[in-house]
Amino acid sequence: MNGPDVFGTAGLRRAVLGSWESSPTRFREDANAEEDLRLGGYRDRLLVELAQNAADAAGSDGVLWVRLESGELRIANTGAALSAAGVEALASLRASAKRDGATVGRFGVGFAAVLAITDEPRVASVSGSIGFSAQRTRQEAAQLPGPAEELEAREGSVPVLRLVWPTQEQPPEGFDTDVRLPLRSDVDGDALLAGFAEHASDLLLALPALREVRVGAQSWRRADEGASRVVVRSPHSIDRWLLHRVSGRLGESALEGLGAEARRGADWWACWAVPLDPDDVPNPLAEDVLHAPTPTEERLSLPARLLAGVPLEADRRRAAAAHATDSVLTFAAESYPDLVLKIAAQHRPALVPLPGFPLSDVDDKLRQGVLDRLRVTEWLPGGAGGAVAPHGAVVLDYYSPELVRLLSDVVPGLLASELSDASQRRALSTLEVPRLGAADVVEAVRGLERPASWWYRLYEALAPIQRTDLNAREEFAALPVPLADGRTVTGVRDVLLSEGDSDTGPAAVLSTLDITGLRIAHPDAAHPLLEQLGAHRAGPAELLNSAPLAEAVRGSVAEAQAGADVLPLTESVLGLVRDSHPHDWLAALALPDRDGDFRRADELLLPDAALLDVLDPDEIGPDAPLSVLDSAFAGRWPRELLRSVGVLDGFALHVEEDPVEPDERFADSAQWWREQEVASAGAWPPARFSTVRDLDLVADDAWPAAIRMLSGSADVQRILQDPHSHPAWWLSRFALLGGAPPRHWRLPESEELAGIYDPVPGVGLDSRQLRLAGVRGELRIDDPGDAADLVARLGDPERTIRAGTALRAHRELANALADGVLEAGFTEPPESVRSISGAVVSAERAVVLDEPWMLGVLEAPLVVAGGGTDQFDAEALAELLDLPLASEESTMQVLGEGRVQPWREVGRVPTACELLGIVVPAGSVALHDGLRVSTRAGEQRVHWWVDSAGAVHAERAPDGLSRALAWAAGAWQSRFALAALLADPEGVTLLR
Repeated sequence: MNGPDVFGTAGLRRAVLGSWESSPTRFREDANAEEDLRLGGYRDRLLVELAQNAADAAGSDGVLWVRLESGELRIANTGAALSAAGVEALASLRASAKRDGATVGRFGVGFAAVLAITDEPRVASVSGSIGFSAQRTRQEAAQLPGPAEELEAREGSVPVLRLVWPTQEQPPEGFDTDVRLPLRSDVDGDALLAGFAEHASDLLLALPALREVRVGAQSWRRADEGASRVVVRSPHSIDRWLLHRVSGRLGESALEGLGAEARRGADWWACWAVPLDPDDVPNPLAEDVLHAPTPTEERLSLPARLLAGVPLEADRRRAAAAHATDSVLTFAAESYPDLVLKIAAQHRPALVPLPGFPLSDVDDKLRQGVLDRLRVTEWLPGGAGGAVAPHGAVVLDYYSPELVRLLSDVVPGLLASELSDASQRRALSTLEVPRLGAADVVEAVRGLERPASWWYRLYEALAPIQRTDLNAREEFAALPVPLADGRTVTGVRDVLLSEGDSDTGPAAVLSTLDITGLRIAHPDAAHPLLEQLGAHRAGPAELLNSAPLAEAVRGSVAEAQAGADVLPLTESVLGLVRDSHPHDWLAALALPDRDGDFRRADELLLPDAALLDVLDPDEIGPDAPLSVLDSAFAGRWPRELLRSVGVLDGFALHVEEDPVEPDERFADSAQWWREQEVASAGAWPPARFSTVRDLDLVADDAWPAAIRMLSGSADVQRILQDPHSHPAWWLSRFALLGGAPPRHWRLPESEELAGIYDPVPGVGLDSRQLRLAGVRGELRIDDPGDAADLVARLGDPERTIRAGTALRAHRELANALADGVLEAGFTEPPESVRSISGAVVSAERAVVLDEPWMLGVLEAPLVVAGGGTDQFDAEALAELLDLPLASEESTMQVLGEGRVQPWREVGRVPTACELLGIVVPAGSVALHDGLRVSTRAGEQRVHWWVDSAGAVHAERAPDGLSRALAWAAGAWQSRFALAALLADPEGVTLLR
């Protein structure tokens, strides 16, 4: 129904109809343009376009109501009423009533979106109402010749929004304008309304001028919480958003290329929005579109929504390719960090665009601009407070608030601990923020000067890390450690950790001394982590195993002589030994002596040492090898403790494993070493060198007491029982018993040595003690000195030596040469030797019997040997004494051939051999009734003989035959048994 024409619609219609009549092509152009907008540019944008109009009309606190009534979709809004300019814009298709300051437009070309659902749109306003009608437009055009033809060609299709008529309608109460759209039969009104409901929240966010959007009976409300937060209440939820708005004015250059309508507004604006949960924690978007201010088709992958006054293409779906677009997007990207700064510090990284392919050209430009700006803006929370720009930031690779607190003033740009969480890793990696790993932490604290308690806190913070990260454990081994002496050292493995809380114990005292290399951690820094990384507990045992402490002890005497106060070191070390086990190097510990000097512990005797009774007084004193421990000092320490570090009470043992050369600290050790090396036949050096100290310091008249002292020690006894040991060797040669070394004497009960050695005089020692001292109990040759002494004694005419004793002595000499104990020429040839009879004869007349059958014919005095028999090597003895062999002295020949007979056929020989278990010789024997041999002295009778050809001769008598048989059978020791069996066949009873 027509109403008053308050907007002059009749004139508008005449103008349009006149243009169509004068130019039929104009009708076609209008129809085509409207169809393009309806089918293309403004398709599916009905609610958006009408909401934009409502927002422009409202100015602020606007209300939009969308509903279905009487088969019509009706959209009512509050705010400015319809104006004549608005009507003109609605009917012009190409012109908008928007002017500077309008947000998005007011009844511009976007109104064409209504044609998607209706052919009869109307606008009812408190200022007047209008309507459009396809049917009435078609009637008007049919009356014009040119348009009439176009109608026929277009099958009745006309431009609906060119002819406008006044109507008589009013908007609902409380509203200023109501757009009414009768729905075509193919439009589902309910589905349309449901689609509008889905976008209601977005409209309130995009269009700040709207306070409420109603869709049917449902309502969506917007409430501002300050300048930055907006709450949108929908029928089913409450959505909270954080906003950041910026605006400005574009320069002329940025407006180039825009159409006339767009160039009218030089202002730009942008708004970033991110959804929040009830705790103000951002819920970043995964994917969105650019809103300008309503949704476009420019896809974005930013965590926040961008609403911006970006110039759009005519269909309002894409951003226009213009300088103004680039400028607005640049301004928006530059303002992004301001949005981020409005978020709680720990949640800010959630707004960092994560790596991925851009979803559009606009997305690519925005992402790059946002990241570039985020990298140089101070927005990341710093560990020391304040904000840090990513390009100068570093984040700890482990979550540890305490570690961040400790390092915040050490590592520039260190970020708050919350950013070390794994959930933040990807965002910070996108910003190229480096991570601070274990090695970096160690490097950062190297060289720091901090209180010991600070270091303890650092170790406490690092302890959980090293338990889970093996690589970190290796790196942490290089951590600095504050020492009790005030130094800070690098590296944990050589550090000792004090035990207990005492600050006066040995470890505490040692920690205050200047001991190079000794690293005792400050007690306030002694965290269990250090032990896990390789440090050791500084208990007595661990301290005594410390090489620096050992080195300090070894140099303690030199330090004392240089004037240093070494008593704190001395007393601390003794305190450690009291609770642990001693070490060999403790013998070098400087201790005070009774003369006011300091000496090595092993150069001092206890004030009441038993050893004082046997040592030469001249060997004790300031310039002597030994001194006496200060009595007052000795009284403060247990006797056994002092002995354990080397202070002498009795004779001390010295043991060295795997020696490689003689130890010159011990008397005559070089000589002993040489002799033992020769005697060992190459099996040298020994695996262990054991000896007794200070034997050479014993007074000459105190040896009996010294030997009693030595024999009282089980350990010393074990060593002395080996005659080749150094102490046994030395005592036997250099100790004095009765004015002579022990080896010069024999035990009184050793009668087999009578004549050669004299019995030891009475010195108050028993046989065991005498043996340990080296007094002889049996005939034995241990070295060339023994042999030379024995040869001299055998040639001494003042000695009465039994023949058997002399024989055994000669055997020992020969064996010593054969065994390598002696070498030829070891001594000067003797002038006198002991003969077979026991008499001493000149060596010029003596020979060594090497063949037993010659005994009966030799005239010279004999040094007897059973050559080739069970005795010994006659050649060795001859070489040793430089005497000729008997066989070399004369040429002897058997007289007569005798009767040659195989041994097995000689009477009684097989039987006698069988009885004695002797194999009958395979050869023959020449039997003589009387055997005679020619010599230089004439013919001599003998019982048996072996000629130069090796033939055996014997008298038929048992004496000769038995010796020849024993020789031929290699059973010389059985010669007397054979003689008895050959003489008496019944003599088998003698074998029982």
